[in-house]
Formats: sequence, structure tokens, C-alpha cells
Amino acid sequence: MLNKLSIKAFNHVALQVIDVNRSADFYTQVLGLQEIPIPAFDYPVRWFSLGQNRELHLIGRQEQGSISTGIRGNHFALEVADMLQAEKHLQEYGIKYMPVKLRPDGIKQLFLTDPDGHYIELCEM
Repeated sequence: MLNKLSIKAFNHVALQVIDVNRSADFYTQVLGLQEIPIPAFDYPVRWFSLGQNRELHLIGRQEQGSISTGIRGNHFALEVADMLQAEKHLQEYGIKYMPVKLRPDGIKQLFLTDPDGHYIELCEM
């Protein structure tokens, strides 16, 4: 099928968060993402590298709470090299997560949430 929009690749995912600094601490300290420079916005925002020119954008918002439909709904996935090491790391930070399970294709995965309740999948390919 012809790609009429000429989409080349995934670029970024943006998440609205209640406290940008609290969420930034989670993504840097727990997940080890590297913060990257941003343009001068007039609202709270922080950007992080997901590797290979892909980014996570955290955007501040006023309203409380997060709309979530569970792991089968809105989430993004990060590939890890070693699922056992990833679990140990999450345990060291006291992060709650769902037990590791196998997807139907045999890939190991687990799910956790960020401070605003956004689901994050860690998978080992």
C-alpha cells in the first residue's frame, strides 16, 4: 500500500502530566532516560531521548488525574536488554509493576505506570 503521507518513522510520544518535574525525575531516575534541550515554550515541558531520534515529551497540565484504559489501551513500550535486570532495578526503586508474562509471540513483557498513571510496557525482544 502506498504511503500517501510519506511517513518515514515514529518521532515522539507526548504525555500530559500533573507535575512535570516529578514525572521528569521518574523518567530520568527510574527509567534512565536522558533529558534533551527544548525550544522556549511558555508552559511547563521537558523532553527526553528514546534513542534513534525518537523522543518523549512531558507536557504540564492543570486538571488532576489521568484517563487510562489499562494496558490494552494507551501505553508506550520500551525495549530492554535484560528483563531480569529491569525487574531488579524497578524493585530497587520500590516501583510496583505487573508480573512478567509472555506475549503470544513469546516476547517477555511487564507493565508499570508513571506518577500520572500512564502505562509503560517494558519488553525484551
